[in-house]
Amino acid sequence: MPASRTGIGYDSHRLVEGRPLILGGQRIPFEKGLLGHSDADAVAHALTDAILGAAAAGDIGKLFPDTDPQWKGADSIKLLFEACQLVRYRGFTPRQCDITVILERPKLGSHFTAMAETLSEATGIPVSAIGLKAKTNEGMGFVGRGEGIAVIAVATLEEA
Repeated sequence: MPASRTGIGYDSHRLVEGRPLILGGQRIPFEKGLLGHSDADAVAHALTDAILGAAAAGDIGKLFPDTDPQWKGADSIKLLFEACQLVRYRGFTPRQCDITVILERPKLGSHFTAMAETLSEATGIPVSAIGLKAKTNEGMGFVGRGEGIAVIAVATLEEA
């Protein structure tokens, strides 16, 4: 039986005016977006780190550093796809992930199906094996004040 590995990823970004809110590859209608060097898709970033971590392949900052101008405005779903290609090259296949988005607003439930489909296309993980949920921070901290969004992701890889 192939061995499995689990990785954990975390990302957070500040909410600012004048940027689109992109989460899980979906543009979410909201008056603010996430600030970052790329498109700042915190869902894709956290999942990328979880997948890379499970393969002991570094992290998103190592592969796609924000000091490199080529990643300015990058589509984070494409970065996730590239990270999955790297772990496949190293002999691993992404099999499952679970993602929690922590934010006060907006509500995300109606976007989860499209997010799961986009994440599935990028990772090869079946939609049925992609868990997505949103939680508030009950008004506490930077998330609770509506200053930013945080995401925690867990991914399971299987050795080929």
